[in-house]
Amino acid sequence: VQLQASGGGLVQPGGSLRLSCAASGPTFRYYAMGWFRQAPGKEREFVASISWSGGDENYADSVKGRFIISRDNAKNTGYLQMNSLQPEDTAVYYCAADSAVVASRFMFAANLEIWGQGTQVTVSS
Repeated sequence: VQLQASGGGLVQPGGSLRLSCAASGPTFRYYAMGWFRQAPGKEREFVASISWSGGDENYADSVKGRFIISRDNAKNTGYLQMNSLQPEDTAVYYCAADSAVVASRFMFAANLEIWGQGTQVTVSS
């Protein structure tokens, strides 16, 4: 499985963006997946994760209530809907997937199996 993230861009504070993570390969449906971000000068941080079935979602406190993670296994694609964006959300966003780590453990995982390239999200007026 390979991942390709897209959908980043420049948005004003309060705006919305939807990131996509397109996966190659027929086994994506068996992988938990998640989103991480890294702002300049900061360490990479967990944003959200979702189980292979979509039944379990997990969020960082900083995005809870504003971001929604989802997936469409028929399209081999995961999504991150980001609402009420703030300047502190500015970062490079990465999607990741793992066949052995459950979604609820993504925030603690040091090395996930598969990473996509990042997509830049900039929130600025």
